[in-house]
Amino acid sequence: MTDNEIGFIEDRDSFYIASMGERDFPYIQHRGGPRGFVKVLDAKRLGFIDFKGNMQFISVGNIATNQNIALIMVDYPTKTRLKIYAKAEVVELKDNPVLYNELNLKDYEFRPDRMMILHIEAFDWNCPQHITTRYTYEDVEEIFTSQKAVIANLEEEVYTLKAQLKDR
Repeated sequence: MTDNEIGFIEDRDSFYIASMGERDFPYIQHRGGPRGFVKVLDAKRLGFIDFKGNMQFISVGNIATNQNIALIMVDYPTKTRLKIYAKAEVVELKDNPVLYNELNLKDYEFRPDRMMILHIEAFDWNCPQHITTRYTYEDVEEIFTSQKAVIANLEEEVYTLKAQLKDR
């Protein structure tokens, strides 16, 4: 991976993971967390802490019999999509405390279940043509922060002008 892929991955707050069941049906699941919860361990490996979720363990079960997975990571505001093919490795928390410390999310409240290491086989940037632009709450807050200041200044100006008119 180049700095372009690494930066893109480190900025994601979610992705979709596809695994194959033993009856050859694909299973696709959304995984999310704070921005940067997927860590780039090196140019060929990604890692993340698998949070406690719906307790179905379908992806983990599929990976036990077939390590081949695919990820799709999307940046909706820029309509950019990265597809990653990898071999998944499930690592139990007790088996590698050093890795857990490397993947740990200091300012995010979560209950860890296990860790996953993804050994990248290939990646490709997909066509953005039909990606609908979407923004997170944080994106919108950032965009409107400067506008809130403009509005506050305008409201103050209106208040001052009304007071001046009243005093005439």
